[in-house]
Amino acid sequence: MKKILNIVSSAKGDMSFSNKLSGAIIDKLLTVYPGSRVQTRDLATDPLPHLQGHQIAAFFTPADLRTEEHKEAIRNSDDAVKELMSADIIVIGVPLYNFGVPSVLKAWVDHIARAGITFSYADGTPKGLVTDKKVYLAIASGGIYSEGPMQSYDFTEPFLRKSLGFIGMNDITAFRVEGTSIPQFSESALPKAVAEVNEFAF
Repeated sequence: MKKILNIVSSAKGDMSFSNKLSGAIIDKLLTVYPGSRVQTRDLATDPLPHLQGHQIAAFFTPADLRTEEHKEAIRNSDDAVKELMSADIIVIGVPLYNFGVPSVLKAWVDHIARAGITFSYADGTPKGLVTDKKVYLAIASGGIYSEGPMQSYDFTEPFLRKSLGFIGMNDITAFRVEGTSIPQFSESALPKAVAEVNEFAF
């Protein structure tokens, strides 16, 4: 039995290919780990606020000196970190928007990257504190970015591997549904991606 955290970031809802691919991953996980619990954080319908000065100031205020205003300013971040820490597996739906992740997903990363909580520089070098997690990325794109001439334009997977790895989550597997806007690939893109999920040894 596992605790699965499902991160949704697509604005397309049921029409989203990243959501559909995430669903296939979760279905496979529930088959492999019967009885697992899935918690969904839908950033598209309930986005975390983009960080502002008062939130950053609260992050760097020692816990014993925080006012009620400080605590309220970081409440969203504290909740997101708590969800992350309690999960065994994290599934992240990642639509490619303008070559990168949606801003709501970037905001989530900003809220979970917390000095002294999810990473530290205690010995002078960065150390990730979010350990023993498995991450699956469900990346969706209208074009082909896993290979070929557009590969260098993809900043979704590199960004998430670096930022999540920085806080300790280095066990990351990416699945892709791509070419959904290319006529010769559009119909086969999702079935191909789901087949890869079903063939993967979770």
